[in-house]
Amino acid sequence: MSVSAVIVNYNAGPALLASIGALLDYPGQLAVCVVDNQSTDDSLAQLQQAFGADPRLTIIRNQENAGFARGVNQVALQSAADYVLVLNPDCVLEPGALEQLVGALQADAQAAVAGPWVCDSDGTVQSGTWRRFPDPWSSLMTFSGLHRLSARAPSLEGVNAPQSEPPPDVIRVEAVSGACMLVRREAGAAVGFLDEDYGMHCEDLDLMYRLQQGGYHCLLVPQARATHAGGISSSSRPFWVHRQKHLGMQRYFRKFQAKDLAFPARWIVNAGIWVHYLLTLPAVLVRKFARKA
Repeated sequence: MSVSAVIVNYNAGPALLASIGALLDYPGQLAVCVVDNQSTDDSLAQLQQAFGADPRLTIIRNQENAGFARGVNQVALQSAADYVLVLNPDCVLEPGALEQLVGALQADAQAAVAGPWVCDSDGTVQSGTWRRFPDPWSSLMTFSGLHRLSARAPSLEGVNAPQSEPPPDVIRVEAVSGACMLVRREAGAAVGFLDEDYGMHCEDLDLMYRLQQGGYHCLLVPQARATHAGGISSSSRPFWVHRQKHLGMQRYFRKFQAKDLAFPARWIVNAGIWVHYLLTLPAVLVRKFARKA
C-alpha cells in the first residue's frame, strides 16, 4: 500500500528535520512532500542538506503563505497513493507507527481516517488525541472547565474525551488529532479533502465530520505512537493563530450546526466564541513574553 505524506511547513526549524527523519524510516512505498508557506527561517536549507538526496522527498515552495488547508490540498488532491498522511512539522512518529496506521485502515474498509496516540515530549497524552465533534454544549463545558467533572456527571462531557491510558486495541472514535492523521485517499478525494476557507484550526474536524456524513468513521490506533511538540510554527505569530482558531470555531459552527438553532441561540454561540477569544487573549500575551524571556 502506498502512502503520500504531506507536511505544511512555516518556520518549523529543527523540528521539521526530526519529523521527516522519522517518516523516512517507513519501509513501504512512500512519497514525502513538504509544502513551504514562505518560511523565513533556514528550515528548508537544513532539510535540503539532511535529506535532499532522498528521491522520496519533494519540496514545494509557495510564493505566499497559502494557509494550512490549501497547502495540504496541493498534494492530497493530486495524489494517486492509497493513503495520504497529513503530518504537522513538529510531530514525530515513533518506529512502526505508520505501519500500524496503514494496517488499521486496511483491516476496516469503512474507516477513512486513522490517528495515533499522541503525547507531549514529556509523555503526557495530548487532549486532542481522541475527540468528539464539538457542539455548543460540549464546547461550553470545555471552555468553562466543567468537563473535569464529567466522570461524576456524564452530561458535562466536553469536546476532548477523558483519557490517561491508551485503550488496549484499535477503537472507533468521532475524531482524532489533526497533528497526525492517515486518510484513505479515495474517501478524502470524494469530499475534496480540507475546506480551504479555514485559515488554521478546525479544518481537520470539518474533514472528519464530512467523512462521517458520507458513511465513514475514524479509528484511534493506540499501538501507533507520536510525539507532538505543538505550537512551533505558530510561535512567531501567536495573535494571528489565536484569532484563526476562533474563526475556525465560528466557521465550523455556522457550517454544520447554526441552521438547526433559532436566531437567539445562534447569536449566543457566536458571542460565546468571541468572549472566549477575549478572555484567553491575555494568556497568549503571557506565553509570547515568556518565550522571549
